[in-house]
Amino acid sequence: MGFNCGIVGLPNVGKSTLFNALTQSAAADAQNYPFCTIEPNTGRVVVPDETLHKLAAVDNSAKIIPTQLEIVDIAGLVRGASNGEGLGNKFLGNILETDAIIHVVRCFENDDIVHVDGRIDPISDIETIETELMLADLESLEKQIKNLEKKAHGLDKNAIKLLSDAKAIKENLEKSIPARLGETDASPFNLLTSKPVIYVCNVEEASAATGNKYSDMVVEKYGKTNAVLIISGKIEMEIAQIVDPAERQIFLNELGLKQSGLEQVIKTGYETLGLQTFYTVGPKEAHAWTIRRGMTAPQAAGKIHTDFERGFIRAEVISPSDYIELGGEVAVKEAGKMRLVGRDYVMQEGDICHFLFNN
Repeated sequence: MGFNCGIVGLPNVGKSTLFNALTQSAAADAQNYPFCTIEPNTGRVVVPDETLHKLAAVDNSAKIIPTQLEIVDIAGLVRGASNGEGLGNKFLGNILETDAIIHVVRCFENDDIVHVDGRIDPISDIETIETELMLADLESLEKQIKNLEKKAHGLDKNAIKLLSDAKAIKENLEKSIPARLGETDASPFNLLTSKPVIYVCNVEEASAATGNKYSDMVVEKYGKTNAVLIISGKIEMEIAQIVDPAERQIFLNELGLKQSGLEQVIKTGYETLGLQTFYTVGPKEAHAWTIRRGMTAPQAAGKIHTDFERGFIRAEVISPSDYIELGGEVAVKEAGKMRLVGRDYVMQEGDICHFLFNN
């Protein structure tokens, strides 16, 4: 697994259309009425990886295992969701375990698609969703604070520290400051607003390459602290129907687009979450693995199996360019370009690794 993200937004902003396009499926019903997604939909998308396929070709690998992006789509949230309005509040728990949130914002005009508030105002829409997420977090924090207070009375040092942090985060939330923007570490509390947010401005087809006045508003207000993508859900649905990669690229070029929405989401997700890829390659399989930047060789080995990290001795590391250009592991060794690294080695993007360990 690469990473997973949850899609949120008001009803009728294009959430399910985007979900269908990104997962290239019809798993979500993208009809024109609020709350059409009444069960959380989960889809997995293969992360495009040209390097992986080149490495597999060198060894004629029997199996290719790319990394994946998992997407969870929940029912549209509305004002008052934290108090039981609409259906989306029932499914907030489904995105608690995700790594990041994709917030889909309506940035198109269409009289045939109703807006729950009767007007197009992306900033107001974002604030509505953000408020509901913060209210849900406040409810969660209040419960956690009560439990921590009991432990703190028993002079539990960890509980005392966490209690202080929880109260600081709660105070910020009450001032409409999401947990991710505060100075206090919110990771122990599993809060919705502590997750990185990628804003996706869903625009009409004509604005896919340049954006429009609505997406400009989102970029201006949120672009300094969050990633903002300009994507047309309709175009993504068309792209999803084109199987041949070359035809897809021609289609994108004609529209003045460099990447599909899926590619934008994946690239931005990796950058936002600080992720990178390493590989294990051989005749049996070529496998892509996702880790966080800054991880050491033993930690990367642990992604394959916990025994690999526990019994780590050293790792043999090859750059993908050497592996491809020289034609495999044997040739790389003969050229003296394979490195032996120890426990302190920090993994680099694209490393090909063979881990040596004690059972």
